[in-house]
Amino acid sequence: MPKERRTYKIWSYFIYWCISGLCISGYATGSTLLAYGLDAQQAIISLVIGGLIVGVLCVACGWMGERHHIGFTVACRFSWGMRGAYFPVIIRAFVIIFWDGLQAYWGGQAVAVTIGAIIPGFAHMKQTLAGGILLTKDFIGIIIYYIFFVAIMRIPPERLQKPFVVSSVMFGSTLIGLLVWAVSNTHSGGPLFREQANPVHGGTGWAMLFGITAILGAWGGGTVGQSDWTRYANRPYAPTLSQLIAAPFCIIACATIGIIVTSCAQEIVGSLIWEPFLLLATLQDYYNGSPRVRAAIFFAGLGCVCAQLGISIVLNSMSAGMDLSGVVPRYINIRRGAYLLAFLGLASNPWQYLSNASTFLTVISGFGIFFAPFSGILLADYFVVRRCVIKLEDCYIGDKRSIYWYHNGVHWRAPLAWVLGVFLTVPGLIMTTRDVTAWNVWVRIFHIAFFVGLLISFVTFSVICWVSPPGNVGIGVPYHEESSFEVDMGELEIEKKGGAV
Repeated sequence: MPKERRTYKIWSYFIYWCISGLCISGYATGSTLLAYGLDAQQAIISLVIGGLIVGVLCVACGWMGERHHIGFTVACRFSWGMRGAYFPVIIRAFVIIFWDGLQAYWGGQAVAVTIGAIIPGFAHMKQTLAGGILLTKDFIGIIIYYIFFVAIMRIPPERLQKPFVVSSVMFGSTLIGLLVWAVSNTHSGGPLFREQANPVHGGTGWAMLFGITAILGAWGGGTVGQSDWTRYANRPYAPTLSQLIAAPFCIIACATIGIIVTSCAQEIVGSLIWEPFLLLATLQDYYNGSPRVRAAIFFAGLGCVCAQLGISIVLNSMSAGMDLSGVVPRYINIRRGAYLLAFLGLASNPWQYLSNASTFLTVISGFGIFFAPFSGILLADYFVVRRCVIKLEDCYIGDKRSIYWYHNGVHWRAPLAWVLGVFLTVPGLIMTTRDVTAWNVWVRIFHIAFFVGLLISFVTFSVICWVSPPGNVGIGVPYHEESSFEVDMGELEIEKKGGAV
């Protein structure tokens, strides 16, 4: 990453994590935790533990970006080989397609709520599309959402700090407003805080462990790709403090507010509503659409729209665009990659697969079993095997001249460790998809898949490299020296040659 593009300061990464942590999916995290049978207090404890672990993982996975100014795609090259690096990048992009479609659908619904606050008739439109599954007003909202998305994507990543600030302030204000409304009307935490824990399977300890794993899985794709953003740091250690403090704080605060507001709203309106934009639509009808309420709904809905735009850019389209631009730089840059992923996300028809939300969310969340071994291999290779020493220029040579070419461009140790990390968790995913009530040792392992996959892949890769050391260890530098090598020149050379990377 050229020096002039490294514009992210300490405060920039605080805002980055306001975007990543303060989002609608983060707000609704409590629904997953309570589904395991935890009470509200235990769910919050799980959030604290899970959030702290996410912060540590972000520092670890982002370290190569911070010190060597390389993104996830390039980092995969020294671990997987110049051609083998395609595999983790493609898997990550494939999963992002569905998450991006889901986030865009929620964003479209938030837009519809915002417009409905101005035009009450729009809020009560009953017309449907797609066989009655998709409301026409939501489809209109999706189109408007994508217009804003395309406009924001014109901004290069190094200049996104100001839009991120706007998004964080808007959704942060929405959260505070909902929290004040909820608590002031109930003068308590609501009925969820009075319910007793009832673990669905096993004891409370297992349920909390499942909840912590769910938190890690939800942010797994973001943590493994942290180097995509830490490479924009203007100085060493700029992201570290933000990752250790802002990441846990935002995740914990957003999900805790979600639990409190949902609990209080159940007492007020009589329904358990986890999505904030759906709650806003319900409140407009509950208060008979008074002008003051509609004004509040408008600004709160706008905050939800901003949150969805922010999370789609930070963790979905922009990150995947960065990855794809490293795979085929001759044809795809970051912006084109982001647009491509956004188009595929819409083409995936999120309203269709959400019609069977239980099975879909089990499957898409289950893809986290693939991200954990990616993280384990990356961390083991960079910290244990190479001791943070890599030869940057060879990460941009797509033939046998590179020391990271290995055998036909593939580093066999990485796929082996990845398969071993995934092997124990796949049976539980299949069983859970077929029968959500299934409960056996395989399902139990699946529910702690992130820990299992991360630890097994980390240990096995380290052991394999100890038994059969790669021949390129110890060659290179422990950090990027400004005068030695410029990444963009390497990418430019690859584009000119059209060689495989």
